[in-house]
Order: sequence, then structure tokens, then C-alpha cells
Amino acid sequence: MGDGTGAEATFAGDQAARALGIKALELSPGAAVLEMTVTETMVNGHGMAHGGLVFLLADTAFACACNYPGAVTVAAGADITFVSQGRVGEVLTARAVERQRYGRSGIYDVTVSCGERVVAEFRGLSRTLR
Repeated sequence: MGDGTGAEATFAGDQAARALGIKALELSPGAAVLEMTVTETMVNGHGMAHGGLVFLLADTAFACACNYPGAVTVAAGADITFVSQGRVGEVLTARAVERQRYGRSGIYDVTVSCGERVVAEFRGLSRTLR
């Protein structure tokens, strides 16, 4: 986006996402689909995708979905529930969708999955800055 805001600008400036190889498949106001391949450097001591990195993928999709052109929006809070584990070599997909916007606040849900298997469910609360 030319004004430095919106999903495209948010994703383009995200150095953490770039370092993890996260790719944006779809970006639009109120929605985003991102993917990340789990590498050997992304697992915890149990050989599962590190929960912090699964959270980061979901949070990045949330950020892309809640940043509309012309506004800068940040997280006011977020919660995640881990349902299953990701493994090395698996591609995790995060699908973010806006549930509600009211004033400068919003609620967004993100499902992280590997194929048909749900890995995590994330809910983010956003706040648009003045």
C-alpha cells in the first residue's frame, strides 16, 4: 500500500515472519491466509513445532487481517489453544477472519491447520491507533 498501512505493508515490514519463511497466500481487509513450513530449528524438546512459533504464525495472520488501508492497528490481547502438534516438514496454514469491528476495536479468529487437522485456535483483540 502506498500509505504504509494495510495488510500488504504490515506483512512486508514483518522481519520475524520473513526470518521464519512465512508466506502470504491471501491478504484482504478483515482476512488473511499465511503458511509456514516447520523446520528442524522450529521444534521444541519434544520434537513438536514450538508453541511460540505457532502463536507467531497465527499472530501474523491476525495482524494482516486487522490492518486496513489508512489505519494502524495493533493487538490489545490474544489467546491460543493448542489442539494438536505440528511436525518437521509439515506446512502449517493460518486462516484469519474478522468476527467483529466496533469503533477502534475488533475481534479476529485464526485457525492454524495442517491439511484438515487443526493445530491451534487463536483469538485476537485489536485496537486501531489514532
